[in-house]
Amino acid sequence: MKDQKWNQYIAWGITAFAVLAAAAGVIFLFININVVLGALSKVIGILMPVIYGAIMAYLMAPIYNRVCGALSAYGGKRAKLARLCATLVSVIVLLAIAIGLVSMMLPELYRSVMNVLNSLPGNVSRFSAWLDEALSGKYAYQDEILILYNNVMDVARNFLNNELKPNITLIIGQTYTSVMSAVMWLYDLIIGLIVMIYLLNIKGVLLPQLKKLIFTLLPEKWAERTISELQYINTVFGGFIIGKILDSLIIGILCFGILSLFNMIGIFRMPYVLLVSVIIGVTNVIPFFGPFIGAIPSTILIMLSDPWQGVLFLIFVFLLQQFDGNYLGPKILGDRTGLSSFWVLFSILLFGGLFGFVGMIIAVPTWAVFMNLISQISSILLKKKGLPVSLDYYKAEGTSGLRKPGQEQERKDGAEGAGKDRADLK
Repeated sequence: MKDQKWNQYIAWGITAFAVLAAAAGVIFLFININVVLGALSKVIGILMPVIYGAIMAYLMAPIYNRVCGALSAYGGKRAKLARLCATLVSVIVLLAIAIGLVSMMLPELYRSVMNVLNSLPGNVSRFSAWLDEALSGKYAYQDEILILYNNVMDVARNFLNNELKPNITLIIGQTYTSVMSAVMWLYDLIIGLIVMIYLLNIKGVLLPQLKKLIFTLLPEKWAERTISELQYINTVFGGFIIGKILDSLIIGILCFGILSLFNMIGIFRMPYVLLVSVIIGVTNVIPFFGPFIGAIPSTILIMLSDPWQGVLFLIFVFLLQQFDGNYLGPKILGDRTGLSSFWVLFSILLFGGLFGFVGMIIAVPTWAVFMNLISQISSILLKKKGLPVSLDYYKAEGTSGLRKPGQEQERKDGAEGAGKDRADLK
């Protein structure tokens, strides 16, 4: 008896010590938040090649699994050959996509930038003449808009003469820093490619090790629940992100093909076809806001060449995005997340504000996982209280409409009994 009480006191002491230690740790983190964030940022910077490699391995895993599964059915030495072939195919596909995008974007980007710079004075003059012609006869607005236009041009000239030229040395230094950052980013990508190869080939060992660690640290029930949640996360993220990339690739190809066809048959001569198609395809990866993010700069770029073509391009992008949102996207993605439009918008605003471009891409699947976790926790707590999980039960107005399951059944039985009594009386 004494030993049991002593063990109980020890357990209470350990629990109290753990709570106090956790509280002290939280207070320490809040007091030294800048130091902690700086150290975390440094660690992330060091591990960035591993992060890149893990992301590339996750994206290439379906291709690796498909090739490896098709070739490893015979077992034995064929299995090693299958893994080698699957690795080579994954690397070739990844490099082909990267090289293809770069070879398409860089020359076209260079030509587009040079064309914009060379034709900018003439385009500005034509735009001014077009604006003057459009406002001809509308004297109430013409003078005000032309004055505003001249003020904007004066601001641009002052910026070039007073800000850009005197600070050209600083701009060159910043350009050098940007170039070095690009070189380091390329270095991280190369190391990440090597990490991807390793991860693809050892994932058959890493995943069982992770599963073993989870069962080691957690009770069996919670370990199984954790693994189930990880599988759900993999399904949501894998299905949504890979599906969104495929959807955006198709939209970019459609944009390039249709605009090129229009130029070929002479419907209208759209400039910068390849550049704006890449912009539309890349930004389409972002849910909800992606079409607007890609369409606005592309339209402005085309309007500098011809305002009317810019209007036509804007109409074309609107129709293309209607096709994507109402047909192509649902066909490829289906209902992967189950989120309503409000939660999609909310998650993109939240994660975009916190993590930028990457946050906007991962916002929807991350929030879907979070909402699923909240739903499961809510279900567990409601079942412990003896309350139903169905949402329909809570649609009654006020707390007076809520009844426990047993009370609800008693009410129904009482109503049925009263109905039978009334029937007997009749």
